[in-house]
Amino acid sequence: MDISKLVEQIKDNNPMSAKDIEEFIDLVAKHKIDQTQIEAWLKAVHEYGINIDETTTLTSAMMRSGIVFEWGNSHPLIVDKHSTGGVGDKMSIPLAPALAACGLKVPMLSGRGLGHTGGTVDKLEAIPGFNTSQSPKNMQKIIANIGCCIAAQNAAIAPADGILYAIRDVTDTVDSIPLICASIISKKAAENPKSLVLDVKCGRAAFMKTEEDARLLAEAMVNTAKGLGISTKAQLTRMDHPIGRMIGNSLEIIESVELMQGKGPLDSEDIIALQGGSLLKMAGVSINDSEGEAMIRNALKSGAALNKFRQMCVAQGVNEVVARKLCERPSEVLPLASQVTTLTTNTGGWVADLNALNMAEITRRLGAGRFMISDDIDAGVGLALHCEIGMELHPGQAWVSVYHNGNLSMEDSRLLDNSISLSSEKVMKLERLIDTIG
Repeated sequence: MDISKLVEQIKDNNPMSAKDIEEFIDLVAKHKIDQTQIEAWLKAVHEYGINIDETTTLTSAMMRSGIVFEWGNSHPLIVDKHSTGGVGDKMSIPLAPALAACGLKVPMLSGRGLGHTGGTVDKLEAIPGFNTSQSPKNMQKIIANIGCCIAAQNAAIAPADGILYAIRDVTDTVDSIPLICASIISKKAAENPKSLVLDVKCGRAAFMKTEEDARLLAEAMVNTAKGLGISTKAQLTRMDHPIGRMIGNSLEIIESVELMQGKGPLDSEDIIALQGGSLLKMAGVSINDSEGEAMIRNALKSGAALNKFRQMCVAQGVNEVVARKLCERPSEVLPLASQVTTLTTNTGGWVADLNALNMAEITRRLGAGRFMISDDIDAGVGLALHCEIGMELHPGQAWVSVYHNGNLSMEDSRLLDNSISLSSEKVMKLERLIDTIG
């Protein structure tokens, strides 16, 4: 295959044929193309872009480079959700069991974190015995019996994406919207869901800093997924302030359990209801989004979601006794840091800002996240907030507890001090949701 011809087509804005894209990806997956040629192709896509039809064909070819799940008669109920990531974003962990409690099937393939905190997989692996390494066959069995399974992405799923992503990382072509879109949607499409919700975040602590860039990515992913026959919606959400009050792997499992006990932070519950309500409507289980949201809230408050979560934990390797204790008193099961330092305010006022980006950097330096993919995660460290935007604090009142192993550095303390801003006037909290696309 003449890769240089494809590169010239991209540069000349001359669309590649579906046949050529499919052949290119097939050769990539079989390691039959020299890396320098792949680099040239990626750089061309990054610099000149490709159209939505090319992106859809690329995504489909990447999806078909590996295993694609088959669901038979259950297909209309197969759903999933993807988030572009944020600080305190633990929504997948309570959402999947809540959807299962409402009758849907959720085969969720998630990744590890490379950044401020671990990904969904890292968080779940804080639970003693939880096995995220599930074969497609095991996932299908768990889905059939329980309705939800959260597992790590593996080489059997869209292997061409793994090859391309590794090269994108070293060629500085990660921030190409067509390539981001194909990478995300190919893996989700391999699950073969009927319906998909995308949480595309924007703000200072998001991958996409501006609403304009987030909207472009959301539109590309929605159009691509729809082109593959998946009913898809994207929710544009703000990511300037942390979601919920816990940041860190064990801490976010604790908050997830609290949400499924019906007593978690309202802002987190609202996001779960928003995502789940949309999926229930798209799957035809609820009449509209509002009814779907009410069903999700009921699953969280009634204990139905928590029961599904316990069953999922056991199915994925957690001892039954440990799983029950986790669902009752999670802090007694999960690893937590040896030291807790609580910081207080010097003055009083209403919380005007909680800088999620600063807090992300602190939690990563504490060990909750990675600087390199080979880094180990310290599940027990993180931040527990005692306040939220719009809340009134008095002088000397606790606003955050730091879970750490070893001493806090002067730089960490300074960064934390600069992470909260108080106002002398009442502050209104902005809605997370900016817009819905699709």
